[in-house]
Amino acid sequence: MRTSLPLVVDRTAGIPLHLQLAEQVRAAIRDGRIQAGHRLPSTRDLSREVEVSRAVAQAAYDQLHAEGWITGRTGSGTYVADVVPLPPAAVQRARPRQEPEPDLLTLRPGIPFIARTPDPGWRRAWREVSAQTPPRGYADPAGLPALRAALAEHVGRVRGIACGPENLVITNGTVHGLRLQLATTLAAGDLIAMEDPGYVNAAKAARSHGLEVVDVPVDADGLRVDSLGDDLAAVYVTPSHQYPLGGRLPVARRNELIRWARRTGATLIEDDYDSEFRYDVAPLPALAQLDLDRVVHLGTLSKMLSPSLRLGWMVASTAVVDRIADHREDASDWPAWPMQAALLAMLRDGYLDQLVRRSSRLYAERRNLTCRLLAPYGEVVGQDAGLHITLLLPDHVDDQVLAAKARAAGVAVAPLADYRRSIPGPPGLVIGYATPSDEDLVTALEILAGLLS
Repeated sequence: MRTSLPLVVDRTAGIPLHLQLAEQVRAAIRDGRIQAGHRLPSTRDLSREVEVSRAVAQAAYDQLHAEGWITGRTGSGTYVADVVPLPPAAVQRARPRQEPEPDLLTLRPGIPFIARTPDPGWRRAWREVSAQTPPRGYADPAGLPALRAALAEHVGRVRGIACGPENLVITNGTVHGLRLQLATTLAAGDLIAMEDPGYVNAAKAARSHGLEVVDVPVDADGLRVDSLGDDLAAVYVTPSHQYPLGGRLPVARRNELIRWARRTGATLIEDDYDSEFRYDVAPLPALAQLDLDRVVHLGTLSKMLSPSLRLGWMVASTAVVDRIADHREDASDWPAWPMQAALLAMLRDGYLDQLVRRSSRLYAERRNLTCRLLAPYGEVVGQDAGLHITLLLPDHVDDQVLAAKARAAGVAVAPLADYRRSIPGPPGLVIGYATPSDEDLVTALEILAGLLS
């Protein structure tokens, strides 16, 4: 039985005629108007009925035959293939991600100030990249060799870590570097100690790798080394500016931590997220400069340039670097060449150093303003460094309720409760002062002060 179909073509649709015909036949098979075994018109008849050339009709059938919708029988004609109709998939509406409210002033921590107009150093770097020829093959899984050499000089100069390019891995930021370390050196079920309160995404990364997170208390000086057990495989620590309370690990406690790691064989993972910005003294030397065999150092551009660049670095022993490079080669997981080339240009040009100096002056002024306006309402901690302060509040205050009221008033601010896991402590607000413009910062702080009063 031959099946005639009401096929039409629209010569103004901008879609090739043979594809229009193929889709109409395809739709008729899917919805059951024609079924398996039905004979279709010959290309001659189809071209006459639809008023197209025979070549168009043949092209439509060729397309359907290639996809398996129709089959030809020698000397007999063209038939619908035996295709079992696929029921339509159940449509599941994705929960929309919460978009930032356009009129919301943000005092959330960890995001630097970004001017509306790119400055000359940024433009110079990208002009240099645009004039280069991309590599012929895949990049080195540890990162561009020239960039690793430049970063080895940079971290040696500004962080006191004696290392070479063989000790460097280019990452997509701090959490990516942490995940690489966890995936290549630890096993599911291993214990990893983390500061509480601490960086939420680090704990999420550890749990997603099957590790058991052990919460360790902090005090005014940072991680409590005397609370570490000997059964730990690793410790994640923010020694230069404990996140989010701001304590700095003193020399005696750093030495104690290194001695503990040497005795137990555990790895220390140092998150050096904002050490460039220190307002009382010069930036503190990194923990990794004490023992690169026991410490893995994570650095990032997110506080200097932008979190959206997704670029950072890891400094580690050559054994760890080689293991991570092998892992990345298998996973094809490394930063894009243009980003690495741009960072190399910024380092060679001195732009990164200039940016840190300029930003430090701006952030110091904003830090002073933030402390002055908010100090009457609680205890300010962590003000010596970084892009945020923490305001500790009286015990009767619910910081999450206060943060919700601030959002309703047009200001986004992070409650300290969001950074706690199991160890209790006073309520507070973690207040970033880097992101808004000068005018918006004043407005946001005045709104917050009004709520606190």
